[in-house]
Amino acid sequence: MYRCAMPARPGSRAPRRALQALAASIAVLTATVGTALLPQTAQAQAASGHRFFPAKALRGTLVVGTPPEVTLNGKDTRLAPGARIKDANDMVALSASLSGQKLVVHYTTDLSGLIMDVWVLNSVELENKPWPTTTKEASEWSFDAANQKWSKSSWW
Repeated sequence: MYRCAMPARPGSRAPRRALQALAASIAVLTATVGTALLPQTAQAQAASGHRFFPAKALRGTLVVGTPPEVTLNGKDTRLAPGARIKDANDMVALSASLSGQKLVVHYTTDLSGLIMDVWVLNSVELENKPWPTTTKEASEWSFDAANQKWSKSSWW
């Protein structure tokens, strides 16, 4: 008595049909995700010219020296290992390519105080004021993440 399924006969069409159905499903999924969802989100972000920043992102002036050494708001500090820098077009920028430039940025820090994420601001983002420059300001203000707006009025 056989308890396992018998392998398909060499002339059988069942495995071929299953593979064709699987290939068709993958093609439909790839077409849906690849052409419908991803470009629309990228176009929507590019059209508005504004990126979404985390609530812990602060605004500052960054001057890159010899990487990982930087000056942030006039104080010497360092980039964290694995720090990410995005330019005004939201493309990854190498710290050495920004050396010597004075840039207005949004940034986050890691637990040890090193700079972890940096976004060089474009003209639309520069107009978004006020934006906190210290953690004290960020703790006292309220942040609307959907609209990327800070307000100085406190509700308590």
